Amino acid sequence: MRKRGLETVYRLAKEHPNVVYIGSDVGKGTLAQFQEEMPERFFVEGIAEAYVIGMAAGLAMSGKMPFVNTIATFLTRRCYDQIAVDVCLGNYDVRLYANGGGLVYAPLGPTHQSIDDIALMRALPNMTVFCPCDADEMERGIRASYDHKGPVYIRVARGGDPIVSKAEAGFAFGKALVFKQPGDLLLISTGITCQISLKVIEALAERGISAGLCHLPTVKPLDRDTLEPLLRQSRFVATVEEHSVIGGLGGAVAQLIAEGARHPAGKFKSIGIPDVFPQGYGRQENLLARYGLDVDSVTQTVTAWMEQT
Repeated sequence: MRKRGLETVYRLAKEHPNVVYIGSDVGKGTLAQFQEEMPERFFVEGIAEAYVIGMAAGLAMSGKMPFVNTIATFLTRRCYDQIAVDVCLGNYDVRLYANGGGLVYAPLGPTHQSIDDIALMRALPNMTVFCPCDADEMERGIRASYDHKGPVYIRVARGGDPIVSKAEAGFAFGKALVFKQPGDLLLISTGITCQISLKVIEALAERGISAGLCHLPTVKPLDRDTLEPLLRQSRFVATVEEHSVIGGLGGAVAQLIAEGARHPAGKFKSIGIPDVFPQGYGRQENLLARYGLDVDSVTQTVTAWMEQT
């Protein structure tokens, strides 16, 4: 996903002379072809995240469209004030390309695990929060971002995951995608938990539980028009996200339900990372399992919850 996204930024730059790349603490050789062919629009500024946000805002004010690329925790936590004041307040066309959303950087520990980025970014006025489920959706979203007004946060997963999205479904910011109509249960996902949820649906079917899936490529804006009818027809609703259970997808959907989008007899559960800094090292898969976000764990959690309710 990360490679496809950067390749798409390069192709956009070839097509549109106002597209600019700004890297901070990125690997040597990142977008080398971009640097070679368009050096006047290629910048690597070192470990200076707050500075590059101000730089990006200035470029956007001058008619450029900068893509700022660095690690998600540094891009969100270290320069939150600059994103709020320099970018969002003026509603500038800055694209924040955040490497390692969720538990991707499991080998580097809690300082690099971006478990609160969705909550931080969706709290900012004018910010669009984009969490693609695979490389194809990443490409469609980045292309769509060129014609989108205002800042966009792009949550980049590890990559190498299977392609589950479909081009014929199209793409638009703020538009949900219904992979399967709900039965006993409606799962709501964002990012790579779409892939996890599709496998959970298969596992639940073997247990006689009919489940549907609504995938949200954009957590903000939230597609109320698609979600509200699905929520009303589903007795059980569960969100699944590679993010803290506080302030992310679950919080957004819970607010929608609390505002009257669902019959009061319905049951809701938020499945995600608990209110902790993730502990342990290893691979992303190890931490997903540790915090109950692998296929088997989500299946067990949902089954036990529905049986007890």
